[in-house]
Amino acid sequence: MAAFLWNTAKPDPKKGSNLSRIASFCLFIFTATALAAAQTPASAPKSGNEAAANPVAQVRDARSWEYGPFVNWGSGLGNRDNFKFFSTGFELGKVLTPVLHVGILSGQFEYAGNIMPLWQAYTPPPHQQIFTYLGQPFVAPVGGGTYTGVSVTPVIFRWNFLTRSRRLQPWFQAAGGLIYTTHKFPPDELVPHGTPGGTSVFNFSPQGGGGFHYFIRPGRSIDLGVNGEHISSASLGDRNPGVNASIQIQVGYTFWK
Repeated sequence: MAAFLWNTAKPDPKKGSNLSRIASFCLFIFTATALAAAQTPASAPKSGNEAAANPVAQVRDARSWEYGPFVNWGSGLGNRDNFKFFSTGFELGKVLTPVLHVGILSGQFEYAGNIMPLWQAYTPPPHQQIFTYLGQPFVAPVGGGTYTGVSVTPVIFRWNFLTRSRRLQPWFQAAGGLIYTTHKFPPDELVPHGTPGGTSVFNFSPQGGGGFHYFIRPGRSIDLGVNGEHISSASLGDRNPGVNASIQIQVGYTFWK
């Protein structure tokens, strides 16, 4: 039965190109951020007054903790471009190292994690879809609608680039998380009793991207990030259609201690 469900979906020739696009997009963010940081190499503050006027240098020198709320919005790509995502949560992180000098990539390593008590995916409503099996097409009902759950991202590896800016702290990150939904996600062919068959209520969310903190005053920043995210059950169900690629935009407010 597992093999039957796996082969009913039509192969999507766009998947490879979608992965290439998302990788290229993340690489573009990484390169642009690194070059922006390289244009303004940092110099250490010379006085207490100067440090107080330089919020970026303050958190860099103190290897500060950061914490605060955020809102996340996203859209699927390719064969999932009609999927939309929304989540809100809280993030906690700690700068772990002094400045490491590696040319244009000079900066500090930070470890962080977040939790999203509200995670939602908005998919097309239940509908009929054409599948193929052994070369023969057939029509079957497919689930859909709004999927609600929670998500936790316990592993965020972030690199904070070294910069002279007193307000702007750019960063690049790689992360991995887990999503739990109250119904099996993504929607799939319906089985008796009207529930999606073969997928899973648990999915993994490897991701990577970049962004920046903009300090509005010492110890406070407004944050903007963009991530390319893949959602997959790692075959916990009989079938693993997943969400091959999506773009997630995150806006947050951070306290630094």
